[in-house]
Amino acid sequence: MQFDSYLTLVAASGVLLLGRLLVSRIRVLQSWSIPEPVAGGLAVALLLTLLRQTSGFTLQLDTSLQAPLMLAFFATIGLNADLRSLARGGRMLGRFLLVVVGLLILQNLVGVSVARLLGLDGLVGLLAGSITLSGGHGTGAAWSSSFASEHGLLQASELAMAVATFGLVLGGLCGGPVARWLMRRPEVLASAAPPDDETLAYEQPEAVRLITAPRMIDTLALIAASLSLGSLLAGALAGTPLALPAFVCVLFVGALLRNLLAIPGWYEPEARAVSVLGNVSLALFLAMALMSLRLWELSALALPLLAIIAAQLLLMLAYAVFVTFRFMGGNYDAAVLAAGHCGFGMGATPTAIANMQAVTQRYGPSHLAFLLVPMVGAFFIDIVNAAVIKVFVMLMG
Repeated sequence: MQFDSYLTLVAASGVLLLGRLLVSRIRVLQSWSIPEPVAGGLAVALLLTLLRQTSGFTLQLDTSLQAPLMLAFFATIGLNADLRSLARGGRMLGRFLLVVVGLLILQNLVGVSVARLLGLDGLVGLLAGSITLSGGHGTGAAWSSSFASEHGLLQASELAMAVATFGLVLGGLCGGPVARWLMRRPEVLASAAPPDDETLAYEQPEAVRLITAPRMIDTLALIAASLSLGSLLAGALAGTPLALPAFVCVLFVGALLRNLLAIPGWYEPEARAVSVLGNVSLALFLAMALMSLRLWELSALALPLLAIIAAQLLLMLAYAVFVTFRFMGGNYDAAVLAAGHCGFGMGATPTAIANMQAVTQRYGPSHLAFLLVPMVGAFFIDIVNAAVIKVFVMLMG
């Protein structure tokens, strides 16, 4: 059976409804703050895998809307990036960036060490390190192509995509439990800020927002402009030392538009409209990404690679609890940051946002977490990760 883009969009909406039902009915999902798109998407992916294995039934989804939805989400992150707010978080931004760099280095050390202990090429460990876990599918595709052509690593692309997919799933599953574990102490939860008008953004995705049609149209135009100009910028930088993923360029253009228009007082985006469209894009993107997982391909992974992934998961959990949480203050904001770090440290920035939303929807807002994670997870990490990877490749060469 084959779904076109419209039916796939309907199916993604159904996945979100299923995820909401599962989280509301299954107490463990609710208590451990598992995001609704993750719960519904994995349930559907498991069902499709079971049908394929038992009856040969396959469902082909047209995921052509998946990339535009992801880019639209990052455009809204940029349109909400007020430079005045970023300046207020400057010191903490630097601290969080140091925490992220530390994980990148450890991921590669663990990946290479375990790979060599198991008799595998060290490059396999790098592919199962920061390349695919903190870098995601896009970074994995780029480096696996290089490893295959320049180093003769067979099946590098398949390995990279499998590890990135595993990371996406694990990143969505472990963030909520980590935050709940950290908040078992009353003083951590007591440090949460009380709700205010500013929480009507990404922290509280189910909050009611009053939006007018003209402001919604303005916001759609700004998102479309960010997507168009960001894609042009990514194309212009491609093949140069300054090359960046398209979503980073879209985020940058969105932030540029938002702050340039505000300087002369011409226009300031409506935060409520931006957050609504951002939350919709994020939820639909994650639903499509997770329900289209080809889990049966992951079952073909060799046991050694599964051992590397298990080691990386243990590293992420320990690092989030003992480094991210403590270094960022040991309070409620730090707990939400730890949940977000699990999301993009093992998967992708949208997963990090979903993790944090699942926590803040239940326990309260965290302005600091929603300021730092999008900037570091969607912008700085790609630049720093590229430098870290190149150093490791040189050392292994």
